[in-house]
Amino acid sequence: MVLRLWRMKYTIKPMDMNDLLRPGARIYFIGIKGTGMSALAELMHKNGIRVSGSDRDEVFYTDGILNAVGIPYHESFAAEHIEAGTDLAVYSAAYSFETNPEMAEARRRGIPLLKYTDALGAYSAAFDAAGIAGVHGKTTTTALAGTMIRAVGLPAQILAGSAVSAFGGKATLNLGNKYFVAETCEYRKHFLAFHPRRIVLTSVEPDHQDCFPTYESIRDAFIEYGRLLPPGAGAKPAGELIYCADDPGAAEVAAALDREGRGLVLVPYGFTAAGEFGIRSFRIAGERTVIEIRGFPGELFVRIPGRHIALDAAAALALTASLVKAEGGWNRDRQEKLRAALEDFRGSRRRSEILGERGGILFMDDYGHHPTALRATLEGLKEFYPRRRLIVSFMSHTYTRTAALLEEFAASFEKADMVILHKIYASAREAYTGGITGRTLFERTRALREGVFYEEEPEDAAELLRGLLRPGDLFITMGAGDNWKLGRLLFDYYEGRTL
Repeated sequence: MVLRLWRMKYTIKPMDMNDLLRPGARIYFIGIKGTGMSALAELMHKNGIRVSGSDRDEVFYTDGILNAVGIPYHESFAAEHIEAGTDLAVYSAAYSFETNPEMAEARRRGIPLLKYTDALGAYSAAFDAAGIAGVHGKTTTTALAGTMIRAVGLPAQILAGSAVSAFGGKATLNLGNKYFVAETCEYRKHFLAFHPRRIVLTSVEPDHQDCFPTYESIRDAFIEYGRLLPPGAGAKPAGELIYCADDPGAAEVAAALDREGRGLVLVPYGFTAAGEFGIRSFRIAGERTVIEIRGFPGELFVRIPGRHIALDAAAALALTASLVKAEGGWNRDRQEKLRAALEDFRGSRRRSEILGERGGILFMDDYGHHPTALRATLEGLKEFYPRRRLIVSFMSHTYTRTAALLEEFAASFEKADMVILHKIYASAREAYTGGITGRTLFERTRALREGVFYEEEPEDAAELLRGLLRPGDLFITMGAGDNWKLGRLLFDYYEGRTL
């Protein structure tokens, strides 16, 4: 199978990816410690490809994973690291040809180069692939899908956007070579490199305003992604779009694709969905989310709070059911194994991740960085832990997102008892031009409610919080910034202490 990648900048010529991804091929990863990069490197390594790479000398959680699976890498960037005989170089979008000597050297020597998302897309073409997409819920849905797929014994590889406890603290599962399920990203339309046979669409709404200035622009990007699904033609099965019927944007994308008459299979899920993946009931009992899904017998239990986790579970079940249908169908054993695996699911890194309880205080960390995700997570936590005060540290990510969604951010903390806000966590992809700051969000939030505090640097809030926190509280750090360090600092402080 030849993938025509000649339109990609810095790719030398059309490449036969079956040849480049063959066992024994040599692939070099520039920025290998990134979650997605290390995960793809690990999958390739386990398929017999000779993988190596490089990154900065800063310690990441992926260091342990790379070392455990035996992938060698340099902790610096230098042209001489690119060995003779390298067949392909894969690079992280965090680096550029102008500043990274390895990228420049590979280009000078005529070594084919692919950005991570393009390499992921090329890899997906070798499988019956499913892409998990949406503004919210991608990582948890991918993690849940992997958990279910393993439980029912399907030959698949899974790649999530974060480490998953059920995956042994890694972002990957390698269960076979027939199916591939991966988290796919809408930013700059990166998901258009993917080759999906199925797409799970969790949500569509304004985000990434630096590349999608309007709702229509981000909606149209998801429609474009859906058009990559194979149309129904004769005996060839059509692609499937599994979409959240409760989300107006996802439903709009599904309707737009349906009007195009390509014969795609549309599978709705959610509280308002008709069909077998409609959520029939939802309740909280004994620190469990209990859900019933119309097409699956009995109740399902999840140890993670919130209506959003019920939606993610329904999405993952719909995808798993689609694959099971092609692998002999359901039986009682598969159903019970899926049920047990779901109840044992503990989430993924930085997604309602429980650090533990110290000094009577429950510490959590969550990556939620969009107002809709913040609101849904906090509502779920308040329902799950009704007797705990909910104390939130939030660090907004990117000036453009904060400016565009300022009112939504300010209103998203309704369920929190106290909120500590910080400076905006800057992104390398944008330059600050003045105007919006973390204090702007603080002032707007304080105008709506009491119990709002501000500390520019997250770790400077430790002293304030030592005076605010008390036994029985739930303290959670939220956002895509580095305020998670504040939670770890306090968690360590309260070790062995009784308040």
